[in-house]
Amino acid sequence: MLDFFRNHQRLMMFMLILVILPGLGFVGIQGFRGFFDETANVASVNGHKITRAEYDDAMRQQLDRARQMLGTQFDMKTFDTPERRRQMLDGMIEQRVLADETQRLHLTASDEAVRRTLMADPVISSLKNPDGSIDLDRYKQLLAMQGMTPDQYDERVRYSLSMQQLPAAIQGSAFTPKTLAQHLTELAEQQREVQGIAFHPRDYAAKIQPTDAQLQAYYDAHRNDFATPATATIQYLVMSPATLAASVAPSDADLKKFYEENIAHFRTEGQVRASHILIVAPKDASAADKAKAKQKAEELLAQIKAHPDQFAQIAQQNSQDPGSAPKGGDLGYFGRGMIAGGQAFDDAVFGLKKDEVSGIVQTDFGFHIMKVTDVKPPVTTPFEQVKDQIARDLKTQLATKAFTEGSEGFTSLVYEKAKSLQPAADKFKLQIQTATVTPQPDPKLPADSPLNNPKFLAAVFANDSVTARNNTQAIDVGNNTLIAARVTDFKAAAVPAFDAVKDAVRQRVIAAQASEAARKDGVAKLAEFEKSKTTAGFSSPLKVSRNDAQGVPPEALSAIYKVDAKKLPAYVGVDLGDDGYAIYRVNQVVAGAPVDEHRLAAAQQQIAQVDAQSQAEAYVKALRERSKVKFYGSVDTAAQTADQ
Repeated sequence: MLDFFRNHQRLMMFMLILVILPGLGFVGIQGFRGFFDETANVASVNGHKITRAEYDDAMRQQLDRARQMLGTQFDMKTFDTPERRRQMLDGMIEQRVLADETQRLHLTASDEAVRRTLMADPVISSLKNPDGSIDLDRYKQLLAMQGMTPDQYDERVRYSLSMQQLPAAIQGSAFTPKTLAQHLTELAEQQREVQGIAFHPRDYAAKIQPTDAQLQAYYDAHRNDFATPATATIQYLVMSPATLAASVAPSDADLKKFYEENIAHFRTEGQVRASHILIVAPKDASAADKAKAKQKAEELLAQIKAHPDQFAQIAQQNSQDPGSAPKGGDLGYFGRGMIAGGQAFDDAVFGLKKDEVSGIVQTDFGFHIMKVTDVKPPVTTPFEQVKDQIARDLKTQLATKAFTEGSEGFTSLVYEKAKSLQPAADKFKLQIQTATVTPQPDPKLPADSPLNNPKFLAAVFANDSVTARNNTQAIDVGNNTLIAARVTDFKAAAVPAFDAVKDAVRQRVIAAQASEAARKDGVAKLAEFEKSKTTAGFSSPLKVSRNDAQGVPPEALSAIYKVDAKKLPAYVGVDLGDDGYAIYRVNQVVAGAPVDEHRLAAAQQQIAQVDAQSQAEAYVKALRERSKVKFYGSVDTAAQTADQ
């Protein structure tokens, strides 16, 4: 089918025009879009649509984060499940519900809160100039790579802060009584003295000799467990700023031009080292208080003029700035805008020469007397010292620009020249690489490898790729990266013949029968112990607690603590699956160590946090129950429509 589309593009375009235009005239643009609502959206909340594209992007980001965190231990089958998909959709619905309530209550975040949040971001903080200001050009470039302007990003941060206010208010009001915290802590640290006996499958394995009939029966019942996955040998191209960088080589003239046009980035503004004496008089102070403060400042200025060498001593004794007074008024080195005194402060101090003393300077804080103790003139870093850094930065910019401008052409070319990747490789100067892949991600590859992207693997193993041997589409795998591939060899999934896997079948049968034998013996022994109440055969007594299991498996520890403390000694049996069976004799309950005030306070805080989280979740659940939530089919199979 895709071959027909490729080979008859003009005809197909003409047919689409014939079909689409009359439809637009008949039902109108909005009516035409309406036909696609149920496939374009996964849910709506109070009329606000959650599109399938938004959902797919959120799911992809979650999988990418899990892949980065777990690396080679990442297993797509564990994370991409119907349960997790539904959890993702539920989370997006709850966010929408919370956003509606935030808007209804007219909650927002102040400019100052947005500024503090931005400055706390380590990425943005890394863009600071030596004088403490932000390099706005680099900041804009960083956001532009993500398709945003500074104003758009500010609004995103403001929206996020607004959304946090309701849950934060609920969590901030949570409280746990001291008696409850003490009781729960004592339960957590309560110990139980136990003795154990284990029935290991390995102790039974040597005695098991399965027949050929048993092996054949197991193989027939578990054939798919022995299947080899489908594999595809592929050629592939990766297009990203990194892969395009090799073909981008700015000349020395380009570097020099960039340096001259951005000379401000390479200049360190002048700084001064100054001391000051502050007599506090806030702007909301009364006229009388301000006059009194100014008079005091004038008296001190007269002392300084009489004894210029005693500025530090006078500042130490009289300045009302608690930060600098103990240091003789010393403020250290600073540039314009770095001291909170404002424009009046900057104009005065940067107008002084070394060792020169100012007159009385009034700011919002009061009255200042300043003395400059050192001056650092502006310094411009020579071109040769920053040439290599400029080359790297410019190369990155040019490569990013080349990717932005060429991504659409790359996507079109791998589709139009469907039988080879060479035209795209030649045009964009990319290297054709080879690999062998399976439908599931390879845990041996780096977490961010595009070869592990689920959409890419699905495209590789699509019928058009495997059978017709056409190029895949250019798949966007995130992080400004496109990948396209062509299958050169394909091997379908296959189930090996019984004889080829007979030894593997034997090992599985022995393991299964050994585990069952261990379980049967354990169950029989448990019945005997419950009658005899003996300790024969058990290990030495061991004290375990919920906080210190002493190597006891979690399922066994849970069973031990379910034993009624009033009916001891008691016996419990635990099926450990492939690890066999275990019996524990619970001898006595041992109280934990007394809870000191420090641990009790920590426990109160932890329990309050858990309670706060629970209350916040209950609040969001209540908001959801009174909201109109509509589902457009399933996030897996697109089926039903339901209202709640």
